[in-house]
Amino acid sequence: MGYLHKDLACGKWNKLSLAEQFANIGAEVGRAAKWQNKDPKIFEGAVLRALELFDLTLEDKRWKGRLYEIARLRELFLCAVENDKQYNTSLKDLERYFMPFMLCIRK
Repeated sequence: MGYLHKDLACGKWNKLSLAEQFANIGAEVGRAAKWQNKDPKIFEGAVLRALELFDLTLEDKRWKGRLYEIARLRELFLCAVENDKQYNTSLKDLERYFMPFMLCIRK
């Protein structure tokens, strides 16, 4: 499979803290939220990049005790992307979840 984030997939991602990984995922979630229902091509790109980052995080062996949380976030993200009301969660809701991680790594 070809990676969108080639440098991260080659080991750089596993050097980031969980907060840094979540902040990067949150940035893509924010992009998806911004472009949902506006520009399908940009929206799809953000969704694919976010999913790849979720998958790289799930593959990171350091977070084996957090796999349930990470996998559930990925599931919520997909439901929000598809406008599935099962969890009543939107991309804006998920963007708010990830915001503290983005603020944390800015400091």
